[in-house]
Amino acid sequence: MRRVFGSVRARAALAATLVVALALVAAGAGVLLALRADLTGQADSAADAGARRIATALATGTAPDALDLDDEEQPVQVVDEDGRLVAASEDLERIDGTGTRAVRPVPAKTADGGDDGDDRDDHPGEDDRARPGKVSDSTDFTSGSATIDGDSADYRFAEVTVEDTAYGELTVHAGAPLSAEQGAVSSALTAMLIGFPVLLVVVGGVTWLVTRRALRPVEAIRAEMAAVTASRDLARRVPEPDTHDEVARLARTTNETLAALEDAVERQRRFVADASHELRSPIASLRTQLEVGAAHPELLDVPGAVEDTVRLQELAADLLLLARLDAGEKPGAAEVDLAALVREELSQRTGDRLPVTVAARGSARVTGSRSQLARVLGNLVDNAQRHARTGVRVTLAVERGRAVLGVADDGDGVPEGERERIFERFVRLDDARSRDGGGAGLGLAIARDVAERHGGTLTVRAAPEGGALFELGLPST
Repeated sequence: MRRVFGSVRARAALAATLVVALALVAAGAGVLLALRADLTGQADSAADAGARRIATALATGTAPDALDLDDEEQPVQVVDEDGRLVAASEDLERIDGTGTRAVRPVPAKTADGGDDGDDRDDHPGEDDRARPGKVSDSTDFTSGSATIDGDSADYRFAEVTVEDTAYGELTVHAGAPLSAEQGAVSSALTAMLIGFPVLLVVVGGVTWLVTRRALRPVEAIRAEMAAVTASRDLARRVPEPDTHDEVARLARTTNETLAALEDAVERQRRFVADASHELRSPIASLRTQLEVGAAHPELLDVPGAVEDTVRLQELAADLLLLARLDAGEKPGAAEVDLAALVREELSQRTGDRLPVTVAARGSARVTGSRSQLARVLGNLVDNAQRHARTGVRVTLAVERGRAVLGVADDGDGVPEGERERIFERFVRLDDARSRDGGGAGLGLAIARDVAERHGGTLTVRAAPEGGALFELGLPST
């Protein structure tokens, strides 16, 4: 049960059912209230019409006991100003809600204090009986019940006052039945009680099915990701639905993530293999020289051993730096003067094969790690030294808010189709020459990684001298 209601389908179906239920309850209550108000208004109109018809007869001089109420099927009461019932509809057995519960009329008292009974001689004169009364413009309404000839029902009563009659002030109470209102409201309520649950079941079922269909691609993605995790096969891809919704975008993003992971794992695998290969050569050479020297001291090649040791040390430093960069090491936020850095670093290079000329215009300040930027400059100059014929040229300028450091040589240059590949790790276009020169194919890869982590770029193009021109672009401060 917990698993069922913990699913997205169940929660969506339950939420949709609850929302629809609240909406139906609110709408049903509104419909019932409006229906009740409308039918009650109709009953009020009918009661008012009946009360005013009788009030008009009284106002025109008809005596209360002379009113023709035999044909009235609704409860009627005529009450004088003393609260006495002077006229009532035939067969009225019980009444409630009009202010008086009397059902048997008594003789009306005339305006001069006499009773209008048949056994008395003090009837009002003809002039008094002809005196017109005044029907009130206002009507008061009340709710109540009455029993007529054994049938009980609820009614709406209209109360209309007639003034200035021969019998003083008379009040007419006339009722209109609420059976139509009650029947209509009861029928509507019954229909709602039957229809609403059915509708809620339909809404819940449809929501369940629609949500299940909508989440089917998500389940396929989950199953495939579980298979990838179990098999550790990053070459697998999740199915992408042929839609343009959030699920399709999720599938595409998941596949992009899998592709990035596959590429990262493959790069790591190649990196470990290449690093093992590169480390094997200097270690084997150094071991061989040391073993020969141990057996025959006179044959020990000390310069060669030192060279292999330096090469091994530089390779280990490059591998450690790449590991720190891959781990997300921040470049720092120090302000660096590139012009001063170029002059200082180049002044310490005493063993270069060819001369290095510098052309720096003004000051170029950037934000980052001074040691890492110095490493980039050193790698670029080392690369140029290995390929130049007569010399290396270093330039520095500020262009459109960016500091641009250029290192050019007059060698053979880099073929256009290989200008991106040379920035990959352990890639050497001229393998024999690079190995002889001590390069392991990591210098340019390190330089580009450092440049990108400083928010810059490192590109290569043809130099004016005919060789290669490497340009490092960094945001200037």
